[in-house]
Amino acid sequence: MLAHMLVLADGVTIQIGGNAWSFNLSFLLYLFIAAIVGLIAEYIVGWRLPLGIIGAIIAALIGIWLMTHLIVITGVGDIFVFGVPIVRALVGAIVLVALWHLLTYGLVRHRYRRA
Repeated sequence: MLAHMLVLADGVTIQIGGNAWSFNLSFLLYLFIAAIVGLIAEYIVGWRLPLGIIGAIIAALIGIWLMTHLIVITGVGDIFVFGVPIVRALVGAIVLVALWHLLTYGLVRHRYRRA
């Protein structure tokens, strides 16, 4: 009984209805790398996404998917960290942040002080 209490869990599985969601260390590392890539993409473009760090993570995750499944670039060496292609993820996140900037730049109103 004592041995079962000392065993650490490999991950957490949540089952809702017929769906089972599993969160383990590799998923958390994937999110951490996506957060770093998204923040670097925001810094390079010079434009912030809405929702702060969550928006950066979403942009990086979509960028990773975009550059690894939809637009596949071959012949370019890539750096893999925990299975995530860093260069392709960064390019995809930069593209998404730049598109967001192009779409929303005209909507931002600059406020000027009146004397």
